[in-house]
Amino acid sequence: MSETRQNNNNRPMGPGGPGRGPGGPRAGLFVQKPKDAKGTLRRLLGYLKGNFGLMVLVIAMSVLTAFISIASTRIYGVVIDNFIAVGDMGGLVRIGAALLAMYLVNVVAVYLQNTKMVEVAQQTSLRLRKALFDSMQGLPLQFFDTHSSGDLMSRLTNDVDNISNTLSANVTQLFGGVVNVVGTFVAMLILSPMLTLISMVTIPVMLIWTRIMSGFMRKLFKKQQVDLGALNGYVEEMVSGQKVVKLFSQEKNVQTRFNELNENLKKSGMRAEIVGGAMGPSMNMLNNISYLIVAVAGGYLILRYGVISVGVVFSFLLYMKNFGRPLNEIANMFNTIQSALSAAERVFEIMDVPPEKDAEGAQEERRIEGDIRFEDVTFSYVPGTPVLKHASIEAKRGQQIAIVGPTGAGKTTIISLLTRFYDRDSGSIIVDGEPIDSMTRDCVRRNVGMVLQDTYLFSESVRDNIRYAKPDATDEEVEAAARMGGAHSFIRHLPNGYDTILLDNGGNISQGQRQLLAISRAILADPRVLILDEATSNIDTRTELRIQNAMLKLMEGRTSFIIAHRLSTIRGADKIIVIDKGQVVETGTHDELLAKNGFYANLYNSQFKTGMAL
Repeated sequence: MSETRQNNNNRPMGPGGPGRGPGGPRAGLFVQKPKDAKGTLRRLLGYLKGNFGLMVLVIAMSVLTAFISIASTRIYGVVIDNFIAVGDMGGLVRIGAALLAMYLVNVVAVYLQNTKMVEVAQQTSLRLRKALFDSMQGLPLQFFDTHSSGDLMSRLTNDVDNISNTLSANVTQLFGGVVNVVGTFVAMLILSPMLTLISMVTIPVMLIWTRIMSGFMRKLFKKQQVDLGALNGYVEEMVSGQKVVKLFSQEKNVQTRFNELNENLKKSGMRAEIVGGAMGPSMNMLNNISYLIVAVAGGYLILRYGVISVGVVFSFLLYMKNFGRPLNEIANMFNTIQSALSAAERVFEIMDVPPEKDAEGAQEERRIEGDIRFEDVTFSYVPGTPVLKHASIEAKRGQQIAIVGPTGAGKTTIISLLTRFYDRDSGSIIVDGEPIDSMTRDCVRRNVGMVLQDTYLFSESVRDNIRYAKPDATDEEVEAAARMGGAHSFIRHLPNGYDTILLDNGGNISQGQRQLLAISRAILADPRVLILDEATSNIDTRTELRIQNAMLKLMEGRTSFIIAHRLSTIRGADKIIVIDKGQVVETGTHDELLAKNGFYANLYNSQFKTGMAL
């Protein structure tokens, strides 16, 4: 891409903008304010609706295990008063057998509860991940130009996994804890209202403390997730750009920046974990104080008034433990839950980005013939700084239109507007006599084939990479496109020919070979409008000459826009449009523009005198 971009908080930058460079995720137009914890939780629970049956089973098992725990606790007190105190060994054996049976049932219930909750968590994460990925596919290109790919990957993988792990590991504890707390409280009231009232002294303190700590933890875990996304983004960028790093001997600077991001993550992680880890011990201390108060009060009632028995106090202390233990577990889960809510916020931030929208009633199926006209078009990536100024361009069906100009002049911006990667600020783009907005973006792009300077290939076979433009193409059609694109000869010499699997972005073939595959892919698409954005810049002169006839055949009957620095590509164009500082300064054929001895002539002469590219 040739344009120079800038960024601010109001408007996303153009292709190749920030988000690709060091420093992690960038804040831009699409970053939403963090959702509140309650709203995020309600939204997250919405993804559990598809597992209603499993959730009912999990809740039923939670109730059953809570009932067994409450009943067995009371039985211990009865054993002390009615069997041990009177020496009834037979009764003690019978009650022991009954307790054993209850514990066996409890084991089965816990197993079902845990395994079904894991199933719920996995299905929920599947739906979340699918919804997030689907949302990302509908986002405008400008979103990806302004956000770090590593940060987006972190949200799709780390954040969703965080949510899944929390659901599978903690939700059963949360359900069981709530049921146990409620059931135990009722049992305590039935057993001794007076001791229950005494034991509740520390509850308000625990609730207030929990509320204060949860607010701190949510902020700290949010910061931890942001720092993790920044680190992931930087690592992904540096791994992809290792050749550039080594070429300019930037290893030390890269290490320094990585250490800074790593240190930031360490600090935010330590703060979050320290505060989160303090929750459990502090709650445990409050529970121990409650035990002490109840034990002293119970002993006093036994010794002074004899209104309750030793078995009742023993059962009540166990109830208090069963009451406090779930509260402690819930408190210990707060750091994990807060982390999961922070991860969910980051996931929902992407889902809330408005997708690309077409005008109401826009045509979805239409064949473009190729008459294209820009009328007084102005566009700016940053408001107030137009990249294209009142540009008027006309291309007739089947014409070859070359666009030339210095770097940053606005050449690629014209192509981005034509493919509707961006929408103009003002003016009109007319396609076959109708506004381009009268067609959906998909409709426009299905009729446009593009070969960029920087190709992208998938980690699939050579055949599948060419077929990407037309998934239902036969092997014969794929091979014919490769022959026309000049790729067939080198493909035959690959280890497995067309079935050779390419490494990441075609790392096991040369840059020129990758370009030939991209050209073949465009040929297979059979577009009505062809865009070549310096498409042969990575191909040697001999290879370029070999495929010139194929390219000319490809362009026959198609409207072609060519951005190129080699004059061999543009000299035969029907029209050359010269762009400078976002304005169309000259238009004509190669010979006409040379005869004018103007801006184009200076570029032409400069290239041959200094070897400088257009």
